[in-house]
Amino acid sequence: MKFSLVADTLGYMESTTKRLELTRHLVELFKITPPETIPKVTYLLQGKVRPDYEGVEVGVAEKIAVRALSKSTGIPVSKIEHEYKNAGDFGQATASILEKKMQTTFLKEDITVERVYDTLLKIAELKGSRSQDMKMKYVSSLLNDATPAEGRYIAKIITANLRLGIADYTILDALAIAFTGSKDNRPALEHAYNVCSDLGKVAHVVASGGIAELSHFQVSVRSPVRPMLAERVKSPQEAREKMGVEFAAEYKLDGERVQIHIDKDHVVLYSRSLENITNYYPDIVEKIGKAVKSDRIILEAEAVAINEDTGEFLPFQELMHRRRKYNIAKTVQEYPITVNLFDVMLVDGKSCLDLPYKERRRILEETVREDGFVKVMPMIITKTDEDVEDFLENAINSGCEGLMLKQLDSPYRAGARASNWLKLKREYRNELGDSLDLVVVGAFYGRGRRTGRYGALLLSAYDEDSDSYPTVCKVGTGFTDESLDQFYQILSDKITVKKDPRVSTALEADVWFDPEVVIEIVASEITLSPIHKVALDTIRKGSGLALRFPKFTGRIRFEKTPENATSVKEVATMYYSQKKVVQTDKQF
Repeated sequence: MKFSLVADTLGYMESTTKRLELTRHLVELFKITPPETIPKVTYLLQGKVRPDYEGVEVGVAEKIAVRALSKSTGIPVSKIEHEYKNAGDFGQATASILEKKMQTTFLKEDITVERVYDTLLKIAELKGSRSQDMKMKYVSSLLNDATPAEGRYIAKIITANLRLGIADYTILDALAIAFTGSKDNRPALEHAYNVCSDLGKVAHVVASGGIAELSHFQVSVRSPVRPMLAERVKSPQEAREKMGVEFAAEYKLDGERVQIHIDKDHVVLYSRSLENITNYYPDIVEKIGKAVKSDRIILEAEAVAINEDTGEFLPFQELMHRRRKYNIAKTVQEYPITVNLFDVMLVDGKSCLDLPYKERRRILEETVREDGFVKVMPMIITKTDEDVEDFLENAINSGCEGLMLKQLDSPYRAGARASNWLKLKREYRNELGDSLDLVVVGAFYGRGRRTGRYGALLLSAYDEDSDSYPTVCKVGTGFTDESLDQFYQILSDKITVKKDPRVSTALEADVWFDPEVVIEIVASEITLSPIHKVALDTIRKGSGLALRFPKFTGRIRFEKTPENATSVKEVATMYYSQKKVVQTDKQF
């Protein structure tokens, strides 16, 4: 299949933001795509070559891509960088440069989808000292034969900048229309996707065998299930309005959600976003099998950092120390955890998703042998508001975020956010008591409903002593659709090619901005953080301060300059003013 057909479709899609038009373009593309090529086209539309849980990333840095374009066209790197700076988009710069090259080039080989996909997969699998040179050669070989339109989207895909404004659900809509004749059949595709988390596989099955073949998708080990999500409530009364008088309440811990797949002696761990995180938790891999009575099982758990001396749960930020490529064994010793199981998706090879919560909980309790490392999440059945209030107080005193409230007769709805599960967290009940005015220094692209806009903003306080902007949080809550659109417009002329040298952070934003826009934030508390740089090393060596559960209030402080933003000293003062910190301050 010619890649130009895909490139043309991507061009049409870039020219509109209307979902119906985006879907129509996808339907037209899918209808002319051979079934055996459908998975490759689907992955490319997502800007990837394999499903997320396999951890296969193309990973071509812009510098390598620039060198590849230079090698392909003979144009010096400096001129390409100048073109890129003027265009502000590497895909557009690539198209412009290839347009000039076409004037002197006559013979080209047609580029196919299969060639593009297979080349990108080879690039993703490259490792070792010569991998960067090989990546450059592979990219250059594609660009040698690419038309300007093809080159534009090859460049966007390899540099992870394919911003089409579509989410997975738009692709599912298009697949349903193209291969079943109706968008109404999307739930069948969605169910298959939720239990296998591989959109390319779903696309191939429905394109080859039709909707009937989707019934064969079942939960299986080593294929992560898209996790069920919860809605928020502010009180037990609100929860009862949604779920009735009687429901379960579980502790909600401040850790990392982990999906544990056990297949005899083989253990694989996935994060909430379906990233393979097995390497970060060798202690789970080593110990979980001893606590589970089934050889083939999928469990959900919360991995939580603990203080081994006191047994106290520690903040989520402590777990981030484990996100290292090297010295994992040492990190495991320095940052111990407990594994707190709260659900079961499959046991002895049989799916549990359709079973009611109370039955899944019974199976979980009967299947797990608790020990000092593996525990079953504390749970009670509540019948009154007082039950919930008392259990919430116990949870908070134990170092938890709050409670998860669950309907007793509800199945596990993979990939859904519904009122069968509710979050009751303390940040919905009280906050720091004061807001902070913080500077927007970066942003991360949104997913789902926020695709095509910024999903979260990276925020800094102002350090008067060094005239710098150390980051203090990443905020993604409190935004309305209108405010997201407003931010996209306001920040569009603040974009910089590189991070401002005055910004200090351990995070790598998708987009960097000049530190000019100030917004108002509230939060539940301030905690130590290994990631953010406010008051770095002041309280604990290697740690700064971060806002816990930050939320945008809806106020953009147009009247404030970035130098008028909340200062580092103010953040530190607020940290020390917290009762819990005052009582335990001597440990620092």
